[in-house]
Amino acid sequence: MRHSMKAMLLLLLPFTGLAQKTVLPGHPDINTARLQPGKSLFTIYYVKDNKWTKKGTYTNEISLSGNDIRFEVNYIDDKNEWYRKRTSVADAKTLAPIRYKSESTKSTLEFTFGETITGKEHIVAGNKDKALTIRPKGKFVDFNVAEFMFSTLPLKVGYKATIPEFYYATSPDSVLSNYTIKDVTSYIHHSNRTGEHESWLVKVLEEESGVFYHYIIDKKDYRIWQREMPAGNGNIEICVNEELDYQPIASKFDKAENLRMIEKGNSSITGTAFARDHGNSRVQVVNINKAQFAPRGTVVSILPNSAYIEEWKAVNKKIRKGRKLPEVPIDPNVAACIKTTKVYDDKGHFEFTNLMPGEYILMTSFGYTHKYSYEYYAGQSNLVHPSGAVLSSSPIYKSASGASGATAQIEMIVTVKKDGDVVDVKLKDVR
Repeated sequence: MRHSMKAMLLLLLPFTGLAQKTVLPGHPDINTARLQPGKSLFTIYYVKDNKWTKKGTYTNEISLSGNDIRFEVNYIDDKNEWYRKRTSVADAKTLAPIRYKSESTKSTLEFTFGETITGKEHIVAGNKDKALTIRPKGKFVDFNVAEFMFSTLPLKVGYKATIPEFYYATSPDSVLSNYTIKDVTSYIHHSNRTGEHESWLVKVLEEESGVFYHYIIDKKDYRIWQREMPAGNGNIEICVNEELDYQPIASKFDKAENLRMIEKGNSSITGTAFARDHGNSRVQVVNINKAQFAPRGTVVSILPNSAYIEEWKAVNKKIRKGRKLPEVPIDPNVAACIKTTKVYDDKGHFEFTNLMPGEYILMTSFGYTHKYSYEYYAGQSNLVHPSGAVLSSSPIYKSASGASGATAQIEMIVTVKKDGDVVDVKLKDVR
């Protein structure tokens, strides 16, 4: 008898130790200090047969107000034809739900939570609002908050939990379901911007639909890097964190100030854009020291130099040297502050007016013909004795000529010292 009881206990103990815990609002596993105020941007892709199709974006925004924490999720499709906004308010320590509102182009839905949940549904094309009263059987977390809640938990290898969720679809009788964390394993997430991050791969089952979600959550700062779920017709929906907080360049670009510099002054920069070839001991350039002017109509650009531009160039130079991360894209506002003109004659002349004092970057690019002559080794000339012995020898060189297409890529820093100055420059590329 004792032996049988002991065997039964040994069989039961492993199942007892692995029993799934239920995490409700206020559970000690929830650490809301991990939820930092701010906004995250995700791009939504549908992936099928290794083809990634962008479907839209959504933002997650967290804000604090007294004892309340607010979660706002905004969805926008890629064609900007529809949107969906979900706003949830919960207790800042326990995540107990307080209010919920959903807004879309077709309807709005609002709830106030308590022992009895009251709400209102408004259909845009309908005649009147629908009042809702729901008495749920048990405690729960607002489904709109559940995704954030995963990152508050003490995730570790093999962590498991059941999280009851409230989600209203069509019937007040079926508003509670479960998110069940089935497994947690270690994972290395690779970001195109910031490299590799030690993370958790969290496998979550939504019991009502039977759908599995996979979340990648950072081990250090608890951010959600990625969410993956089935999307029907063989598609997998993958939502990728775009790292809005990624700011490798500390300097800020001031669009208004840069526009003022190229529009509100009385100074001018005039110049000549040209290329010039030089030769070496073996290659003699046919048109040596002869300027090959930028053709009429060549675009010349000018941009005020700034701490932002200098830092942007330095950061990308370092990234190129490391060969591990993609280069940092330039602030999109820079494009609006680039002023252009065109070479107006056959001598490469151009002009910029209305400039304020300051430092500017001049840039242009144009093609030209690189003509050259060169000598090449054609054998040996030998002085031979009648006996057949070689007395001396010397190399034989012959001449040839050629031409090739070349492209001048020119960038130059120019300083305007005083308002009203006219600065003349030679914008040249020397080969």
